[in-house]
Amino acid sequence: MKQRTSVDRHVTSDRLETGREQEIGQRIGYRYDINLLPDYARLTPFLTRYIEIMGWDDLNWLEDVHMGYEEGRPAVFDRNINGWITVSDNTEFPDDQQDRDMLARELLVKFQMSPQHPLVALKDEHKKF
Repeated sequence: MKQRTSVDRHVTSDRLETGREQEIGQRIGYRYDINLLPDYARLTPFLTRYIEIMGWDDLNWLEDVHMGYEEGRPAVFDRNINGWITVSDNTEFPDDQQDRDMLARELLVKFQMSPQHPLVALKDEHKKF
C-alpha cells in the first residue's frame, strides 16, 4: 500500500468510495482531511441561527468559502456572480484564520440574501409570476 498524503489520511480503503468520487475519478479531499473542514465550534451566532432555520446539519456548501483579498482589500468570493465582495475598511477581523473564514461565510450569506445582490435584478426581470 502506498504512503498516504495529508489529504487522504482518513481514508480507510484504496478505492474511490462515493459515487461522485467514482464519477470524477479522484478523491474529494475535504471528506478526509479534517483541516479542510470548518470548526463548527467557531460558528457565528448568525450562521448558527441560519443553519437552524434552514434545517441543515452543516454548512457543507460553504466549506470552501474563505476570507481572501481583492486588490489588497479583504474580500469574499461569490461564485454565484463570479466576483469578489469587498469588505468594509472599518471591519475588524479576528486573529484566527478559522474565525476570519466564519466571518467570510456570514458576510457571503448576508450579501446573497440582500436586495443589493446582482441576482435580485435578474429574478425581478425574469420571474414567471
